[in-house]
Amino acid sequence: MHVHILGICGTFMGGIAVIAKQLGYRVTGSDANVYPPMSTMLQEQGIEIMEGYGPEQLQPAPDLIIVGNAMKRGIPCVEYMLNEGLPYISGPQWLENYVLNTKKVIGVAGTHGKTSTSSMVAWILEYAGLNPSFLIGGVTGNFGISARVTDSPFFVIESDEYDCAFFDKRSKFVHYRPFVQILNNLEYDHADIFENIDAIKKQFHHLVRIIPGKGEIVAPYGDKAIDDVLKMGCWSNLVYTGKEGAELSYRLINTDGSSFEVLDKSGTSLGTVEWESIGIHNVLNALMAIEAAKYVGVAYETAIRGLCDFRMPKRRMELKGVVNDIAVYDDFAHHPTAIKTTLDGLRKKVGADKRIIAVFEPRSNTMKMGVNHEQLADSLAIADEIYMYAPDGLKWNTDELADGHKFNVCHDFEAMVKAIKASAQPGNVILVMSNGGFGGIQNRLLTELAEK
Repeated sequence: MHVHILGICGTFMGGIAVIAKQLGYRVTGSDANVYPPMSTMLQEQGIEIMEGYGPEQLQPAPDLIIVGNAMKRGIPCVEYMLNEGLPYISGPQWLENYVLNTKKVIGVAGTHGKTSTSSMVAWILEYAGLNPSFLIGGVTGNFGISARVTDSPFFVIESDEYDCAFFDKRSKFVHYRPFVQILNNLEYDHADIFENIDAIKKQFHHLVRIIPGKGEIVAPYGDKAIDDVLKMGCWSNLVYTGKEGAELSYRLINTDGSSFEVLDKSGTSLGTVEWESIGIHNVLNALMAIEAAKYVGVAYETAIRGLCDFRMPKRRMELKGVVNDIAVYDDFAHHPTAIKTTLDGLRKKVGADKRIIAVFEPRSNTMKMGVNHEQLADSLAIADEIYMYAPDGLKWNTDELADGHKFNVCHDFEAMVKAIKASAQPGNVILVMSNGGFGGIQNRLLTELAEK
């Protein structure tokens, strides 16, 4: 069977491609934006990628077209697909129909931390010998891929609240049939499809409604938005983590979160996690992963030992290189809360005396629209110097954030690279934050800094 995937280089659709390939399908795909790490992973899997969205890519016609949610009416291949009556399906619906209907699914939903937490769950199950299938929105550190399918009954999936396709506007996660569901956190995001946070809460409750009574929901202790969702009705086992008195809580050993004790409800230590990850947000993610794994049979102690060997996914505080004693990190953070927690973790890791240069691209649809932009100055304040790239097309006045000293708004990419190069000194740390390719600025900076 030949499947062609429209929008194949998105993190989710790339995972679909890998799973389809492993199931024995002939897989091809097309995308307008092809960049690593997803393009590299697909090529390593032997999947043919075509640039652009021309009708010729569907000639001869594949047996099935899997349509990504970036596809819109008016795109030539979409119009050709509809006019010719070619068979098509959304990615989430394909997963439900062809893969998840035979699996016990562990889902991870939330505004932040989905990729990291689902990677943790998958690795814990792997460490415990359960050989899970998974589909995660990034290239995992331990597995080196974003998705795989095995004969294990367990499937770990990143449960995205974004819509499925132009013909299915429900959130992806309503197709996933979870048995265990982590609800990590909930804030307003995806302003291009959700009018307000209440609209997102409604989608989250659609997810809660399909979790079996004998299944489990793992929720953060004290998250008002998640509590609002659960007050609409909850029919499954409900477990809280995060704070003292919850099923699991923590005691920091290192303030940056690189070492911490896991505590049970009585405050008794269950073991210590010593790992490469940093930030309190990742400590909280870890507690949820440990609890979710426990419900499918992994002992707390085993999960804790497993996390000591956990490697963060690509683009999650990933050290890209050190040149002339200047370190360049890459992170996916794109929402003010994620930006702030990421910078806080980095500050605690490097100490108060290290100079941090933050480089940010407001690339998400929400940020392009200007939603939450009033929180940016505060979320970036931990950095000593800030460079925000503001290309044409943003729907808000980015210059209002520039302060003439610490916060620099740059409309020219090349000029921004040169300014960062001039500013960076030995001992500095540069943190690049974007949920896109950002013009390959991470490697570009390493090249430029080598010439200082």
